[in-house]
Order: sequence, then structure tokens, then C-alpha cells
Amino acid sequence: MASTRTGARATTKARAADGSADKLQQLQAYTVDTAATLTTNQALQIPDNHNSLKAGARGPTLMEDFILREKLSHFSHERIPERVVYARGAGAHGTFHVYKALSEYTTAHFLNDTEARTPVFVRFSTATGSRGSADTVRDTRGFAVKFYTQEGNYDLVGSNMPVYYIQDAIKFPDLVHAMKPEPHHEMPQAASAHDTFWDFASLMPETTHMLMWAMSDRALPRSLRMMEGFGVHTFRMVNGRGETHFVKFHWKPRLGLHGMAFDEAQKLAGKDPDFHRRDLWEAIDQGHFPEWELGLQVVSEDKAESLGVDLLDPTKLIPEELVPVQLVGRLVLNRNPDNFFAETEQAAFHPAHLVPGIDFSNDPLLQGRLFAYTDSQLARLGGPNFHELPINRSVVPFHNFQRDGRHRQTINRNAVAYEPNSLGSPTGAAFRVDGASAGFKSYADDTVAPPKQRRRSPTFDDHYSQATLFWNSMAPAEKEHIVAAFRYELGKVGVPVIRQRMVDTLAHVDPRLAKKVAATLGTDAPDTKAAAGQAGFREARTELPLEEAPSLSMQARPDKGGIHTRRVAVVAADGVDVVSLRIVQHALTDAGAVCTVVAPRLGAVATAGGRRLDVGGTFAGSPSVMFDAVLVAGGKDSADTLSQLGEAVHFVLEAYKHCKPICVMGEGIAMLRLLGVEAGTRSADALAGHPGVALGVGDAEALQLTAQEFIRMIAAHRFWDRPNLDAIPA
Repeated sequence: MASTRTGARATTKARAADGSADKLQQLQAYTVDTAATLTTNQALQIPDNHNSLKAGARGPTLMEDFILREKLSHFSHERIPERVVYARGAGAHGTFHVYKALSEYTTAHFLNDTEARTPVFVRFSTATGSRGSADTVRDTRGFAVKFYTQEGNYDLVGSNMPVYYIQDAIKFPDLVHAMKPEPHHEMPQAASAHDTFWDFASLMPETTHMLMWAMSDRALPRSLRMMEGFGVHTFRMVNGRGETHFVKFHWKPRLGLHGMAFDEAQKLAGKDPDFHRRDLWEAIDQGHFPEWELGLQVVSEDKAESLGVDLLDPTKLIPEELVPVQLVGRLVLNRNPDNFFAETEQAAFHPAHLVPGIDFSNDPLLQGRLFAYTDSQLARLGGPNFHELPINRSVVPFHNFQRDGRHRQTINRNAVAYEPNSLGSPTGAAFRVDGASAGFKSYADDTVAPPKQRRRSPTFDDHYSQATLFWNSMAPAEKEHIVAAFRYELGKVGVPVIRQRMVDTLAHVDPRLAKKVAATLGTDAPDTKAAAGQAGFREARTELPLEEAPSLSMQARPDKGGIHTRRVAVVAADGVDVVSLRIVQHALTDAGAVCTVVAPRLGAVATAGGRRLDVGGTFAGSPSVMFDAVLVAGGKDSADTLSQLGEAVHFVLEAYKHCKPICVMGEGIAMLRLLGVEAGTRSADALAGHPGVALGVGDAEALQLTAQEFIRMIAAHRFWDRPNLDAIPA
């Protein structure tokens, strides 16, 4: 018997190590390719797919045309209800592996077997807009990960922000109704800049911290591959001794954390509304697999109160300076879906999809999600058997006595559909599940006690301290972006009293912030006493052990992630000096950047030496907002042509206004004449007032130094401290 058990363990371990292919093999059983014949859904071959059955060539269509009826009927029913929130999404398959066993914290098998490669499906999304809205709107992003583990499916359903607007799920319908397009005219789409949202927010002080995040650059990610993810809520981990720890989940992108300018995001929404999903798809398709590291903030229960933060409050976070994030594993996305609807759209995530060793906390927003997600999937996917859809099936068999319902696929043999039973066994042995030691067990929380009551814990009452901490932690440019975002959003609000309530609320975050926001809104000066008089206001302020948390700032992070997959536009025209250009371009490519020649026309441009340089895009079809940096080629004829071409000048100036790195080669500096840079200059001193701009001149050795300088600039992502950007005509 001992050898048998050892063999069983070895088999399990081997299966876990090979687990990365488990989901792919399962999906392949449901995957079909285009066939040489055309049939009905009953596999009857169709000889003609262009003409319905008629009574004569010019006669009426006959009701007996069952082929026509089937085709039209299926077409009329091929849409399902979209998600109420997080409807606009993109997904990908991948794997996860843990660096070291986490048995100190959890019994979860996939977090303890370092050889296991757990298949995953990840769905990213925007929160507010419909399926047809744009990717780059100012919004929260969903970050949902489905782990297909050997103990069943585990869903970590999170966001790219670590906090949320509300503290209790009972307010979720109100929040969404306020945030969605206003019901009388169904506007605006995928935007929070309107009366109902800010009316709600200005009357709910608990939204203040999340508002700071939503108005920051975190709401405008450069790429889905370059944003953090968070589990938002506090969860529990339970180890083999029954000991528990509170845990916060983090996803740290290997490419760094990067955002975009609001003007850039708005333009992208029109020029390429699919920018984020296209970026994700193309990166995976080209083999540039996105990666994140899973991080944990682990807090023992006896130390939780000492943090000065109620871990059950979803509007609060734990600063990394107080509890460092332990990096414990890696997520790699390496395969695009074969069918968007069947996989991405039908994927059903749920925070109650757990495995042994991970459990809930009493976070009241999380507790409400445990009900709402089941109800949502029932409504959206048509019935209780959504777990049987291929994308949602676990890679290990499921067995229970739930039966029937819409879209049931499992064919259950035997007469029993109940437990306990004895008829299900050929030997008549009783089957009974009544307190077994194996499987998931809810943590026995001895802190739960009567009486029943509808009220918030007083430890939830501080609505401003962490909002102030977030503001204090921002770099100067980040603060200016937050101010500009509040001005834009509140400037769209037509009711003056709502604008006034909001600036009064911001005065509790920081008086200077409130004053700057109010400057363009036509309101009275911010008044903290007015905000304090509102219903819902709580006079509570936690003494945080730190005034600033650099971990909250995107600009303060030392690791920017290099330039792998960054897109560089090479601006050129006929007469381009390709000799100097190649030196810099090759250095960029070697560092992992993707260079695309953008010119007045497609095809090719002639080089100064009489050769051809292939063109990948035009100024109209590939605007600057689709690139991370700009390299302006040298060559007198090329520079003369481009500097006289309005769309080319606009291309470069727009990239400059969006604070992107720019390198100008030789005569290409003429493209910067509207910035006060004299054409023909050969000195880098002329660019001293233009951070993030490099000048390429000189011999091959000098150009190599320029290339390395440009690479460092691209790795820094943006130069938000450029002066006088409002004067740039772009």
C-alpha cells in the first residue's frame, strides 16, 4: 500500500508540472476548423447558400425553407446580454508558477508546487462603457485571472486600482446607476464626466480616496501590459495548521508601470478605439509575452490593528512602506483566444471560485459580490450551467447532484440525484459527505457575534487620510494631472451646487488641491465647514505613520521596465540620410524596441544614396499617439520636405506635447523650429530647455552615444516636466 500511495503522489506531481497544457488540450476537444462543406446545425449538407427557396424565380419565399429559417433564427439570437459593468474586455491564455512553496501561509496546491505550471485565462476590461466603447477612456480597468488548478478553478477578480468607491455592496447599484450614461438620454458613453456621477460622489465622502486614483494617471494606462493589478479586498490564507493570515494580492508588470497623457488618450479613442486590445493581441501574436509577478502583502491577525487601517474597508490600502509586497510567482500570457465570443465574452469570473487554503474576509463589499456574481452569470449566460462552457470548465472533473437546467451538457448516468444515497453504488455502499477532512473548509471566524444591525463599523469612518496620503505621494507633474482631470470632469457638470460640494470635499484632502480645482469652475472658495455639514460626513482622521508613500507614485518607481516592445516612429521622406539613421535604429531594435517608418506615403521613400527605405505607415494612418517615441531622420532633402509638411510637423509636435522622447538626426532638427530651436544647429546645448529630446550628430561613435541616450529616455517613458506645453500648437 505504501508504494501505491507513493506512486499516486508521483503521478499527481507529474500532472501538475505538465498542467500548462491541460486547458489547451481540453479546449481543443471543442475547437473546430473551417470545413470544405457547408451544413445546417443538424449536419445536413447545404448545396446553395445564396438563394432562399421561392415559388418560381420571381415568386415569394416559401415558409418551408427550413435552411433560411435556421440561419436567420440563429442570427437573431447570437447576442447575449453584455456585462452590466466591465463589458468592454480583452482576454488571453497563459500560465502561472510559484517561486517557492507558500506552505507557511496556505495549503493551496498551486501556491506550493514550484514545478506546477497552472493554466490561466485573464480578462482585462474597462468598467463603465459598453462593449462598443473605446479602450482608452479614463476609467478603472478590470484585471481578472482564472487559475485552472488541480483543486478546481480559482478566480482572482480584481482591478488596476487597489481601492474602490464604496464600502458596502448595498451601494453598488447606486454607484453604477450614477456612473453609467444618464437614463433620460443615454449619454455620455464610457465617461464619468457628467452630473449624476459627481452628484453621487459629492454626497458620498467614502468615494474620495478612489476619486483621487480615478483622476490620476492610473486611469489612463499606456498598455494593459503596463499596468498593475490588485485583488482590492482583503482575503484570508489558511495553512495546514489552521492558522490564518490576512492577504492583499498584487500583480506587478515586468514591463513597468506606465500611463498616457489625457489628450493622447482622448485622441486614441477616436483614431484607434481598440488600442489596448490590439496592443495586447499583437504583443502575444509576435511572441512578446506579457508578464506580471504575483505579490502578497501578508498581515498576521494580531498585527492587523496596529496598521491604523481597517483591512475590511475596501476604500483603504496598506502602503507598501508599511507592509512590503512579497513577490511569490510569475504570470505569463502566451496565447491569444481562438474565438472572442466563446472564450473572452463567455468567461465567467466569480470571487467565490476558491480553492482550499484561500478564504474570504468580512469585507462588506466582497460579501455582496459573492451573491451578485452568481446572479449576473445566471442572467448573462442563460442559466445555471455556465460552468460547463469550455472556457469555464475546470481541468479536473466536477461531480455533484445538481441536475438539468438550460444548456446542460453533462450526461449523468444512474438514478440518484441526491445525497446521501446507496443506489449509486453497485455494491450498495452508502455515499455520504458529512464532515469529511478533505476539501474546502470555511475559516471558523470567532469574531462574528450578534446583534444583527445595519451600520458601518466606526473604523470605516476615515474617508480622507488615505486620499491625502495619495496626494502627498504624487510627483509635481502627477499632481497637475490630477488637478486637470478634476477640472475637466467637474467642468462637464451642469449643476453648480454639485461642483461646489465637490471642491468643498477636496478641501478635506488638501486645501491647495481644492483651490486649484476650483479656480476654473466658477465656484466659491472651498469650504471645509460646508462639507462637514453634509449627511454622511464623518469627523474621523487616522494618524498614519507616514506622510508620503513613494510606492503610490508612478513616476517615483525606479524600475521603468526597459524599452522592450516600445513602439518608435521613424519620421522620414525622400532624401533621408539612412547611414546615420541605421546606427540609432539598430541600437533601438537590439534593445527590444519596434521601429516603424512613418512617411507622407506608403510604399517606400528614396534615401540620399539612391536606395529605398520601406514605409510602414503614414502621418494620417499612423498618428503619433500610436507610438511611444519619435526618431526624426536626417538628410537635408528629407528635412526640407518634412518641415514644410503640416501633418509631419504636427506629428512631431504632438509627440512632444505628450511628453514622449524624441531624437532628431542632423538636419531633422528643423522639425523643432516652432519650439524655438534654430534649424541647422549642431549643438545639443540648443535642447537644454527641452527634456527628453536628443540630437544625433557626428561620427558613428557619437551616434552610438546618442542611441544609448535615446534608449534611456524611452525607458523613462515620459518627460512630464517639459515647460510651456500649453503653447505647443498640436
